[in-house]
Amino acid sequence: MNGGAVTPADAPIKGILFDIDGTLLTTGGAGAAAWSKAFVEVHGVPVDIERTTESGMTDSEVAAVSLRSILSREPDTDDIEEVREVYLENLPDAVARSQRYRLSPGIVKCLERLSAAGYLLGLTTGNIEPAARIKLERGDLNRFFSFGGFGSDSNVRSELTLRGVERGIEASRGQFSIDDFISVGDTPRDVEAGHAIGIRVVGVATGHFPANELESAGADWVLETVENGFPV
Repeated sequence: MNGGAVTPADAPIKGILFDIDGTLLTTGGAGAAAWSKAFVEVHGVPVDIERTTESGMTDSEVAAVSLRSILSREPDTDDIEEVREVYLENLPDAVARSQRYRLSPGIVKCLERLSAAGYLLGLTTGNIEPAARIKLERGDLNRFFSFGGFGSDSNVRSELTLRGVERGIEASRGQFSIDDFISVGDTPRDVEAGHAIGIRVVGVATGHFPANELESAGADWVLETVENGFPV
């Protein structure tokens, strides 16, 4: 690996890791609804995760921060696992029922173009893998992504992003190196995670953060959507 030194801007790009929420799609509040129902079922108390958490957190961070808001102690691993399991049980129905679920502008055409051109596509997301697959399924996006780094790999964004790159290298049968990858995300956390492992990052303003905040965070490319100016 390259020790955190960001790959030169003009280096070739062969693999691309995409964040999910706010980048590929929005569930229109389905995730928050599934979390709230899980907290009611487990603890008898609803939790508004959109108020208690921040964009870009992993699922385990969401569970932990939310649990702190209702428990009089620090949540342990069992606490987090319990509520996360119930969240997963509720998520498919919440996603299916969401009237505001939508794919980000131009994302399907972008993925189809990249796939046809031979780019290796993967995921880098704070969602645990089952939740990621549920969210992608409604939009028929799982077909583009055979690998990724997930919140089930690590609670640290840079570590799960690195795991996604490592799986991409494995998928290339060792033909690619870390310098061949970039990531795409909609939050400063996505930018920080990519730069922490030395890869370049495309910031897209399709989530909660405007372009100027992604630029301030140091994104190598900043786009309003993937429809114009994508680096490949």
